[in-house]
Amino acid sequence: MAEVIQPEKCTRVKENQSIPKARPGIKFKAQVENTSTSKAEGIDGVPRLWALPLLKMCTKMVQVLWGCFLLWNVYISSAWITHPGIKARATQRALDYGVQAGMEMIEQMAKERNLPDLKGSESLEFLKVDYVNYNFSNIKINALSFPNTSLAFVPGVGIKALTNHGTANISTNWEVKSPLFQDSGGADLFLSGVYFTGILNLARNDLGQPTVELRDCHAQVSHAHVSFSGELSVLYNSFAEPMEKPILKNLNEMLCPIITGEVEALNANLSMLEVLTKIDNYTLLDYSLMSSPEITENYIDLNLKGVFYPLENLADPPFSPVPFVLPERSDSMLYIGISEYFFKSASFAHFAAGAFNVTLSTKEIAEIYILSQPFMIRIMATEPPVISLLPGNFTLDIPASIMLLTQSENSTAETIVSMDFVASTSVGLVILGQRLICSLSLNRFRLSLPESNRGNIEVLRFENILSSILHFGVLPLANAKLQQGFPLPSPHKISFVNSDVEVLEHFLLISTDLKYETPLKQQPSFYGWEGLNLINGQWRGKPVP
Repeated sequence: MAEVIQPEKCTRVKENQSIPKARPGIKFKAQVENTSTSKAEGIDGVPRLWALPLLKMCTKMVQVLWGCFLLWNVYISSAWITHPGIKARATQRALDYGVQAGMEMIEQMAKERNLPDLKGSESLEFLKVDYVNYNFSNIKINALSFPNTSLAFVPGVGIKALTNHGTANISTNWEVKSPLFQDSGGADLFLSGVYFTGILNLARNDLGQPTVELRDCHAQVSHAHVSFSGELSVLYNSFAEPMEKPILKNLNEMLCPIITGEVEALNANLSMLEVLTKIDNYTLLDYSLMSSPEITENYIDLNLKGVFYPLENLADPPFSPVPFVLPERSDSMLYIGISEYFFKSASFAHFAAGAFNVTLSTKEIAEIYILSQPFMIRIMATEPPVISLLPGNFTLDIPASIMLLTQSENSTAETIVSMDFVASTSVGLVILGQRLICSLSLNRFRLSLPESNRGNIEVLRFENILSSILHFGVLPLANAKLQQGFPLPSPHKISFVNSDVEVLEHFLLISTDLKYETPLKQQPSFYGWEGLNLINGQWRGKPVP
C-alpha cells in the first residue's frame, strides 16, 4: 500500500542558514534537513531511497512558488506604473450647479417629449355604471417645479439624486367609453408631492468610455387632480375624483421605468462617446478613462489617459507618466490637472511624425544678409523638444538643425551654411471656450559653429539671421498652429467661465467654473466631449478645423 506523504515531511532549509543568490547557469542548491528522521533515514543515518522523490518534489515546489512570486511582482509593478496624463475633478459646487442647469435642461426636454398614454377602466357606482374605459393621450408637460432637489456624492459608488415636493402641470386629450355613453375632449392634470430618489452608479467600459446605471430607484406622486374642459365638463368633473386614484396608481408604476429608460438612453449615448480626437495632420489625442471614477464625499476624480500618438502609430511613447496629486481645493466647480507627460507625448508624437521639419522661402532675408538671390531655409528638429514644468514656469527647449540653401532657376539646391542650435522658449497659456491655447515666445538660443562651403561665415552675422528667422518666420507659424488649441474634457453645451491656469511641479492646474449654454432648440440627447472622434473603438478620419 502506498504511503500518503504529509506536508510536514517536506524538507526545509536549516534555521538561520543563508541562501545563496541564484545566478544564470548555476543551479540553486541548499543544504536540507529532513524533518522526519524516524522514517526517512536508515540505521546509519543515510536517507532511504523512497525519501529521495519527496526531496525532489519539495525542491520543485519551492522553485514553482518562487517563480509565481516573481511573476506576481512583475504584474504588480506593471500595474502600478500606469498613471493618468490628465485628471479631472468635479466638486460639490459642480453638483450644486448641476441641479440648477439640470432642471433647466430637464424642463426643456420634458416640454418637447410626449409621454406614454394612460389607459384604464373604472366603475362608477354612484351613476350605476359598471365600467368606464378611459384613455389619456397626447400627454404633454407644460410646467415642472422641483424646489427641493439635491445631488450628493456616494463614496465608491456614484451620485445620489433626491427631489421632493415637486409639481407638474400636464395637458392631455381624453376619451371615455361606457355602455351608456362615450365622449372625448381635453383635460388638465395637476400633480403634486412628486418624490424621487436614486443612485447613479458611475463606472467605465472596456473602451475607456464612462458608463452610468440607475440603482435604488423610488419615485412617487402623492396627489393628482384632473380638470376636464368642454361642454359637459361639469358632468365629467363630478366623477373625476374616483378616476384620480387609478391614474396615480398607473403613473407611479410607470415613473421608475421611464426614468430608467432615460438613464439607459444616456448610457447608450455614452457608449458612442468619442475618446480619441485628431488634433492636426500629425497626431491623435487619447482621452479614454483609465479606471472607474474615484468618488469621495467631496468630489469625483476622472483619470484620463491623456497621451498623443502619431497618426500612423498608436504605440505608447517610450517613457512613462509620473504620478501627480491634485491639491485639495473646493472653490471652483472643476479642476483639471494636465501632466508633463501629456505635453511630452505631444512633443514626441509630433517629432516622430515629422511635424517639426519646416522649409521656408524667404527672399527678403537673403537679400539683406547673404545674397541677392532667393534662398530656402530648412529647419529640422534633431530630438523631441524638451518640456519642463516648474512652479510658475513652463519652458520648451527645441534642439534642431538649420540649413540655408540657394536654388537658382533650373538648378538643384545648394547648401550655403548649416549648423545646430537649441531654441529655448517660454509657453504662454490661456483658456478659450473649451480649449487650452498655447503660445511660444523666444527666450534665447545657442548655436554650434556653422559649417559652410562658401567660405567663412561670421557667427555673429549668422546669429542675427537665425534670430530673424525664428522671430519672424518659425514662431509665428508655430503659434498659428497652436491657436487651434487642445480640446479639454467637458460635457456637451458646457463652457468654462472664471478660468485660471497655474503651472505647478510637473503639471498644469486649470481651475474653472461651468456654465450651461441653453440652445435655441434643445434636442434630447447627450453627446459627451466635444470634437472627440472614436466610435466603438474604431477611429475614423475627421477634417482638421
